[in-house]
Amino acid sequence: MNFQFQTITPLAYFESLVQSDADFPVLEAAASLAQDEDEGLDVQQVLADVDRLLARVQQRIPEAADGLTRLAMLNQFFYADLGFSSNVNNFYAHENSYLSEVLRTRKGIPISLAVIWLELARGLGLSAQGVSFPGHFLVKVTLDEGLVVLDPVNGESLGLDTLAERLAPFRRFDEVMEDGDAPLELHLQACPPRDLLARMLHNLKEIFRSQDDDARLLMVMDRLVILLPEAWPEWRDRGLLHAQLGRHAQAIDDLTHYLAHAPMAADADYLSDRLAELKAL
Repeated sequence: MNFQFQTITPLAYFESLVQSDADFPVLEAAASLAQDEDEGLDVQQVLADVDRLLARVQQRIPEAADGLTRLAMLNQFFYADLGFSSNVNNFYAHENSYLSEVLRTRKGIPISLAVIWLELARGLGLSAQGVSFPGHFLVKVTLDEGLVVLDPVNGESLGLDTLAERLAPFRRFDEVMEDGDAPLELHLQACPPRDLLARMLHNLKEIFRSQDDDARLLMVMDRLVILLPEAWPEWRDRGLLHAQLGRHAQAIDDLTHYLAHAPMAADADYLSDRLAELKAL
């Protein structure tokens, strides 16, 4: 009897991971992004590498250690001993978003470093969450002593004054509240795993768009449409890229889908005309 094994594509694998928000496997899904660069990447090996780091730091921490001690020892291990830090010399390299590369080089950007750090923190029993702060992803830990907000590139604890200073350049983008700008606390809410992954993909989207790297850009857009199926502008953006690449059938499908769900969008008239042009080709 002959057996045939069907190889799952990276995109299908990604889709299987992000179907539900229940027990969302953020580390595995984030690690899988690098399969766009290396289809043969062993994502399970990446997870195993993180597990080994967790086992190493667990051996250092007394079982009876309190949360503050666990946090301090994690940061010593992650930043001082392992040397994880920001890739300041090549901050906008797409490899900074690929966890396999971040683990290999110990260099990354705030959000990719945060994904690994958060996995270790939770493995140590810390109540740690990501924070989708404007301009710079952060992490926070709830301890008996109170809330600690940290910069994931170096483990620095950020006080309210520092956070307010970091937020100031983005204030003009806030929705105006009745009593003025949105309070700082709203920007420190926990980032849901799906939103974290979307932010990683949006970072890559902007990198590849700025580099005119259409092939990589399209792979990122495919993931965004799967991750955020009701984010209609993602369908629009992919449709326009398809059109630019001469993939008219795919462009028609995406733009039709966008207009069906966002008929009152500001660009609806323009895209209706563009759609008619594509159908006439």
